[in-house]
Amino acid sequence: MRHVVSVLVLSAALAGCSLTVTEDPPDVRESVETPGGTVVLVTHESFSLPKPLMRQFERESGYRLEVRAAGDAGTLTTKLAVTADNPTGDVAFGVDNTFASRALDEGVFDVADVELPEGAADFVVPGDDGERLVPVDTGNVCVNVDTAWFAERDLEPPATLDDLADPAYDGLFVTPSALSSSPGLAFLMTTVAAYGEDWPAYWEDLLANDAKVVDGWTDAYFTDFTGGSEDGTRPIVLSYDSSPAFTVAKGGGASTTAALLDSCFRQVEYAGVLAGADNPEGARALIEFLLGEEVQAALPESMYVFPVRDGIALPPDWEAYAERPSEPYVLDPAEIADNRDDWLEQWRDLVTQ
Repeated sequence: MRHVVSVLVLSAALAGCSLTVTEDPPDVRESVETPGGTVVLVTHESFSLPKPLMRQFERESGYRLEVRAAGDAGTLTTKLAVTADNPTGDVAFGVDNTFASRALDEGVFDVADVELPEGAADFVVPGDDGERLVPVDTGNVCVNVDTAWFAERDLEPPATLDDLADPAYDGLFVTPSALSSSPGLAFLMTTVAAYGEDWPAYWEDLLANDAKVVDGWTDAYFTDFTGGSEDGTRPIVLSYDSSPAFTVAKGGGASTTAALLDSCFRQVEYAGVLAGADNPEGARALIEFLLGEEVQAALPESMYVFPVRDGIALPPDWEAYAERPSEPYVLDPAEIADNRDDWLEQWRDLVTQ
């Protein structure tokens, strides 16, 4: 089955593993003293850190942690905006750079007053500089190829975005929808950043080359992608720069996939203190904990993202196969906020023609 089993582990986390710490047996919970009261974390459904780390936060801070997780980054941002005058928690994690400006414009966050570790300043929202939105993790959405599939057929895999529209790769690419998938939206942003006003023409060429659009990342990777399913028929898929680290068979070996580093769009996830929070001090304590060395070191294997803190050792497979682009595509969050709806409407019209 090549690397399918190991990638299923990746799927489980990226598809959404919410952590609700109050589900522990009473004797476990009661052993943690929480004189500071409860701090409520509002996040997306893919938030997943080892429970021992959550317990450590409670022991060291004196706060009881409650996690409320649902939806993706877009859903999270919408809920935060709607409840900005009456927040449902104290701290939020998971607003990313494609939605950051909306959250800031809606007055969702208070001043965080948290010192950034070395390296984190590289990922702050322009104009905010980490004052309200604190960068916690980063990664890149990139086109991935099944290198084993191409090697077996003695074919050269694509290397660039332009290659995806080349007839040589007709019918080989699958991507999740920009309307229903965070990586799908990031890929749309990639094409906007790469082609400017000509991005619709690129999508016309891509679709004419029989690119397939599916609802979500899981469908693309584990149904259509040859590197994720034995029944897959498409050896090119939209995924992440970290994905090749998870196609290494247990016991060692080499990765059978690779990310195209000229196709990547940077994603950054932020945390912030919710304006009007009942427990702002607890919120700040949690953000500081998320930036600490132990949590930052746990991010790759728990949430499949890179730490923003410098000096954190990566797992061996990540060091070997999770190669990051030196110059990923980026867009100013304010530009995204001003144009996202129009871009999505144009994109929908193209895909549904």
